[in-house]
Amino acid sequence: MGKEATSAKIPVIQLNHGGVSMPVLGLGMAPNPAVPDEVTKNAVLDAVEVGYRHFDTATIYFTEDALGDGIVEVLRKGMVGSREELFITSKLWCSDGHADLILPALKTSLQKLKLDYLDLYLIHWPISAKPLPPAYPIQPEDFRPFDFKGVWAAMEECQKLGLAKAIGVSNFTRKKLEQLLATATIPPAVNQVEVSPTWQQKELIEYCKTKGIVITAYMPLGGPLGGHNGVMESSLLTEIANAKGKTVAQVALRWVYEQGITLVVKSFNKERMKQNLDIFDWELSPEDHEKIRSIPQGRVCDGLDYTSPFGPFRTVEELWDGET
Repeated sequence: MGKEATSAKIPVIQLNHGGVSMPVLGLGMAPNPAVPDEVTKNAVLDAVEVGYRHFDTATIYFTEDALGDGIVEVLRKGMVGSREELFITSKLWCSDGHADLILPALKTSLQKLKLDYLDLYLIHWPISAKPLPPAYPIQPEDFRPFDFKGVWAAMEECQKLGLAKAIGVSNFTRKKLEQLLATATIPPAVNQVEVSPTWQQKELIEYCKTKGIVITAYMPLGGPLGGHNGVMESSLLTEIANAKGKTVAQVALRWVYEQGITLVVKSFNKERMKQNLDIFDWELSPEDHEKIRSIPQGRVCDGLDYTSPFGPFRTVEELWDGET
């Protein structure tokens, strides 16, 4: 992972698409229905002020408009020198996961974001759904088979048109990446998946490194596992954090970063945003890593909402191809 820093002093990593540089830490813009758009917009300004340059959204997050308003304000106030200093990721929703709908979907996202291009456009899930307005969850009868060849060819066209500097996927297993790579002209630059100390994904990370695909971790601070947050309430991570004078969140984020991958973390609290950035000038010891390897493993995002008795994935085992 490169040592070059952005103006925000966040290291960057080179993607396999035309020398695109991606900040290794970004702010997740996942939805919170209780948060008004104005709060989301102001969070963007706070984030830029404290040093973030990468913002990660998606069609189904319904935060593209608010993020776009924030970007307009950031540029108007001169908080960055130009649009090129920002790295914006969005994701294709399943109901647009059809070869003829992908370019129109990207153009809709760009319109909401008030942008001419995305830095990174991802397929959100290896799943298609009946062409309807974006909605979550998908109704069981609305799932459709996923056309790996046709969908990826349309993603490649988006990049060739200059509407996305880099393209990639999310929630893809090794098996599904193999299926995509079998017909791809341009390999995916990124695979965004759940990674945290409680879901370490060693085999997938190593596989993607051999293919030149950068992993981006979502949910690096975990979430509810068996009635508690396996990361934030971990006694082992608390012990390491106390010994280092760091927070549990900082230890978890540093651990993810030390896997040689990138990450996005969501917080609209300015002080926590600052804390989450404070992971680059210290490191975990080999003993720390050995301890963290012993943490019990389990997915937070089990993918159950992406299965259906009508297929194409009837069980979570089918969705994840039995990979752990």
